[in-house]
Amino acid sequence: MSGALERDEHGAPRARLLPDRQGLVVRLQAESGGRPALLDALHRYIDRLPEEPATEFFCISLDPDEPEVVWLHEWFNGEDGVTAHRSAPGFGELMAELNSVLSTAPGVMRFVPLRMHLAEGLWQDEPL
Repeated sequence: MSGALERDEHGAPRARLLPDRQGLVVRLQAESGGRPALLDALHRYIDRLPEEPATEFFCISLDPDEPEVVWLHEWFNGEDGVTAHRSAPGFGELMAELNSVLSTAPGVMRFVPLRMHLAEGLWQDEPL
């Protein structure tokens, strides 16, 4: 499968199949009042993701019902990508910092991404 954007007969982007990807959903719960510090650490980490070429997707989400919970949605190019992510210097620094802001150990759920659709305007900085 090529890396080029696939389009249908009307020129609209198609959803992509994602072979050989590995994914994680991570639940992070900050100490009471600690979500700003948690988000600060995550924002600094995400700015370093170009150092992890096998990390293909990383999304930080706020939990609308639990004010101290942050969710991470990540996927990697294969199992080797997960290993490269976990051995990256930035990840080690993030984990050390999270030890001081989390109230519980991270909850991690593994998954295999199968198919994706992303509105074209999101990655082209165009209004939707």
